[in-house]
Amino acid sequence: MLKLFATFLLSISSFAVLSQDSTTVTPSRDYGFFERATSLHRGRLIGVSSSVGGVWAGSMIALQAIWYADGSDGSFQLYDDSRNWLQMDKVGHLYTAYQLNDLTSNLFEWSGVDQKTSTWIGFGISMGYQTTLEVLDGFSGIWGWSWADFGSNALGSALYTAQELTWKEQRIIPKFSYSPSPFAEVRPEVLGSSFSESLLKDYNGQTYWLSFSPGSFLKNSKIPKWACVSFGYSAHEKLVGSESTYYHAPTNTTYNEQREFLFSLDIDFSQLPIKRPWLKTIVKQFNYLKIPFPALILRNGNLIGSPLYF
Repeated sequence: MLKLFATFLLSISSFAVLSQDSTTVTPSRDYGFFERATSLHRGRLIGVSSSVGGVWAGSMIALQAIWYADGSDGSFQLYDDSRNWLQMDKVGHLYTAYQLNDLTSNLFEWSGVDQKTSTWIGFGISMGYQTTLEVLDGFSGIWGWSWADFGSNALGSALYTAQELTWKEQRIIPKFSYSPSPFAEVRPEVLGSSFSESLLKDYNGQTYWLSFSPGSFLKNSKIPKWACVSFGYSAHEKLVGSESTYYHAPTNTTYNEQREFLFSLDIDFSQLPIKRPWLKTIVKQFNYLKIPFPALILRNGNLIGSPLYF
């Protein structure tokens, strides 16, 4: 697996170099750290490729030792989890694949690789990394290869890549927000017994959003491109992955799963008119998250208002 990855990463780096015009390979001047190179910067490219490789290989080794060590009998199996958790985990896969594509594409652009090539490299890394995890799941003996997960990964990477190739910018941005829910206390062994565990496991506390600015789509619009509307999706009273209800005997309470659809406003931090490269880079990192803001929640046919939702 690691040999295959090393070959893949070497191919990406070689492709990045060979795809550049020969007159733009050597940088003509030094760049500030937060400034994107306008020609291929070999030092940055080597550093980025090595860092991506190190994180990829290191995380795979750690997961193999910690997460996948038990239960594997060496056989490959499929696992259909497409109906579990109200598909919240699938939306999470889409979000993760998109953000990984965004991060790696921007790193290679920072290295002076042209925008189109960087986008495809990011797509390859995002899909390659997520697919490697799916393969490990397939051999785990506990879970299995999930076509639903793979499809969600592909949608996330495709969402980033299609926008970058079509508009040369991101107009529709997946975002994430989290607020601890009371349901983790009911099943802490499944939904997490600490904040960090619940952040990853409790879908009742997670919300995934799609934010976009009407000003990016409407010609001659006076709406600034940083001002966004946002549509969200979450789960409520979801305590079991494959079952719609859960009975809690100690409190004699039955929990019934419910989908939540949300509407709110948001900010695209990448579109704020910031001139300083270092400040723009730092502020852009907030685009991973949906800002706290009032929201409307549609749950079980009822419209609920929240004065401040995160």
